[in-house]
Amino acid sequence: MEVETMRLLASAVAIGIGAIGPAIGLGMIGSKAMEALGRNPEASDQIFVPLILSLAFTEALGIYALVVALKIMFV
Repeated sequence: MEVETMRLLASAVAIGIGAIGPAIGLGMIGSKAMEALGRNPEASDQIFVPLILSLAFTEALGIYALVVALKIMFV
């Protein structure tokens, strides 16, 4: 295989594998937050800020995977 083909393949694998973890994490965070709100609706103020922070940190992992994939592809 040529070098350019290997770069594109490595980039695709990096973003593919790197997006699986954050996707699973986002789903689990959302489902647990909805479960907590279903059990105790009055706790929505206490759940909201940790929910948003954990969603942001989990999404950051996906962005890191995107940066690595772009770096592999273009550098």
